[in-house]
Amino acid sequence: MIKNKFIVIEGLEGAGKTSACIYVKKILKENNIKNIILVRQPGSTPISEKIRKLIKGHHIEKIEKETELLLIYAARIQLVKTIIKPALNQGSWVISDRHDLSSFAYQGGGLGIHENIIRKLKNLLLEDFIPDLTLYLDVKPEIGLKRALKRSSLDRIENRSLTFFKKTRKSYLNNIKLDKKIIKIDANLNISNVTKNIKKQLLKWLHKQFI
Repeated sequence: MIKNKFIVIEGLEGAGKTSACIYVKKILKENNIKNIILVRQPGSTPISEKIRKLIKGHHIEKIEKETELLLIYAARIQLVKTIIKPALNQGSWVISDRHDLSSFAYQGGGLGIHENIIRKLKNLLLEDFIPDLTLYLDVKPEIGLKRALKRSSLDRIENRSLTFFKKTRKSYLNNIKLDKKIIKIDANLNISNVTKNIKKQLLKWLHKQFI
C-alpha cells in the first residue's frame, strides 16, 4: 500500500485544473486509494473562502500586489493547518487546485514581486511542507483566457492583461525546471488528449511509489 500523498494541480486560467483534480481523484480510486479529499487555493475553509472573494472580487480600491500576496498566504496557511495537514496525518490523500507555486508564478512572475520575498514568506509559514507531486497543466494564455471567457465572466485576476499571463506562464516554465516533483502536461490539446496524458503520467508516478 502506498503511503498517502499530497498532490497539486497547477496552471493558468483555462488550463483545466478543476477537471484535472476530479480526474486524478478518479484514477486514484481506480487504483484502490479510497480516502481522498479535494481542496482549492485560495479557499476550502470558511475563512479562506472569504479571503478568496476578497482576492478575486472587483473593488473600487486597488489591491496592492504585496497585499494580494499576503492575502493568498493567509488563506493558504489556514487551509494547510486546518484541513490539509490534519487529513494527511489521518492517512487521507489530498488533491489541491493550486499551492505555493502559483504565488511564485502569479505574484512573482506576473506582478513582479521578487522571488526572495515569496520564498522567505513560504519558508516562514510553510517551512518544509511541499507537495509529493505537482501536475503543471501548461496552456498558452491566449487559449486559456478564451476558455475562461466561455466559462463565465472574468474575475479580478482573470481580467488582467495578456502580458501579465505571459509573464506568469514564463515563471511557471522557469520554476518547473528546478523541481523534479513537477510533471508538465500539455493542456493546449483537446480534453481527451490532456486526460490521456494525465493518466499516463500519474500511473507512471504511482508505479514508482511501489518500487
